[in-house]
Amino acid sequence: MRFFETIKNIWTIKELRERIGITLMLVLVYRLGCYIVLPGISPADLDALSNFTNKSGLMQLLDMFSGGAFSQASIFALGIMPYITASIVIQLLGMVLPSFQKLQRDGESGRQKINQYTRYLTVLILVLQGPAYLINLQVQVSAAGGHAAMTPWTYFYLTIILAAGSMFIMWLGERITDRGIGNGISFIILVGIIARLPNALRFEFISRLPGSTGSEGGLIMFIVEIILLFAVTVGAVLLVQGVRKVPVQYAKRIVGNKQYGGARQYIPLKVNAAGVMPIIFAQAIMFIPITLSGFGASQQTTGFFAAFSDVNGFWYNAVYFIMIVAFTYFYTAITVRPTQMAEEMKRNNGFIPGVKPGKKTAEYIDTIMSRITLPGSIFLGIVAILPAFARMLGISQNFAQFFGGTSLLILVGVVLDTLQQIETHLMMHHYDGLMKDGRIKGRTTGSMY
Repeated sequence: MRFFETIKNIWTIKELRERIGITLMLVLVYRLGCYIVLPGISPADLDALSNFTNKSGLMQLLDMFSGGAFSQASIFALGIMPYITASIVIQLLGMVLPSFQKLQRDGESGRQKINQYTRYLTVLILVLQGPAYLINLQVQVSAAGGHAAMTPWTYFYLTIILAAGSMFIMWLGERITDRGIGNGISFIILVGIIARLPNALRFEFISRLPGSTGSEGGLIMFIVEIILLFAVTVGAVLLVQGVRKVPVQYAKRIVGNKQYGGARQYIPLKVNAAGVMPIIFAQAIMFIPITLSGFGASQQTTGFFAAFSDVNGFWYNAVYFIMIVAFTYFYTAITVRPTQMAEEMKRNNGFIPGVKPGKKTAEYIDTIMSRITLPGSIFLGIVAILPAFARMLGISQNFAQFFGGTSLLILVGVVLDTLQQIETHLMMHHYDGLMKDGRIKGRTTGSMY
């Protein structure tokens, strides 16, 4: 009954109702766009590309991030990953170039300029990725006996269409952020992941039926897989919501004949302050080798490109794990500012018991963040490479992607963020939240863009 009461309360709040409606409408536009095929591509050509995508684990990841548009040869085939890659580059430049550091300190005007540079870089990446995708499309279709002859003019205008499609997705994400619920870019990735889950479950269930290929263990094995998936999901939720509290004592102030302050409060420092951003950043970079090789246009790819196109291989997962740990520290350093926190406490007559205010407090907070970020980053990295272990245990390629990895952590993080925003609206209008204790915690410190 509480669930239905909450739904009623959500519908009662006009602003929240409109935001949810706008979000659903924009998501519908995105999903429809995923099925609009590039000019000149026939259904037989799509079957050839889909068969190739299903054979390659990294191709499946690309297809997941694009909501299935990659294997559909859709106008949205390149998805949102070029924008994410551009954002990574711009944020890295903000750490090494003084001019970008100045823009980051310039408030809203600086943020607008950074967003503008990010869009320019996104277009440049799309201009490079578009022909690579089309080369792959032509090779795979021709290998399957189809006809996909492309002239230089065809490459030119199809690249423009692909670039425009990705920029339109970026625009949809920004509109969801401004006028809808949740973070738009993250929400679009979430929709693409959810769109693949039903088919993955259905395929895994059918494969476990007696007489099917890969039916070892039967339906009992399928039930065990579901239980393991639930356990990993719970672990991901705990990772996203884990908090270490630092006690802060506020000094007593006497104004006139009244006494203020003196109460002890806590600074909640997240075990994983970066949220799912390290996973998204690392995954975007891991896509670079296969992009440079023409999205695996040649099935005889060897050496470096072959090693980093095999999602089940040692080198791919080892480098992926290390990058996630490194990006966790990097993004935590961006989102958590110990010096700023120490100055804020000092201005409010606050201090950490046993630690001097000012520089010592900032060093103390930084030390704690480093200590709790290490296990958080290692756990995040382990969860990210769990799909490789799931595939080693005989779980199908499609379903294994949901046993941790990018899929699960993005799904958990974005859902928690969205629920937290809905709960905030409910509490502002004096309604009960989604949880009795009102303790839904999103990954606000690590949310995207």
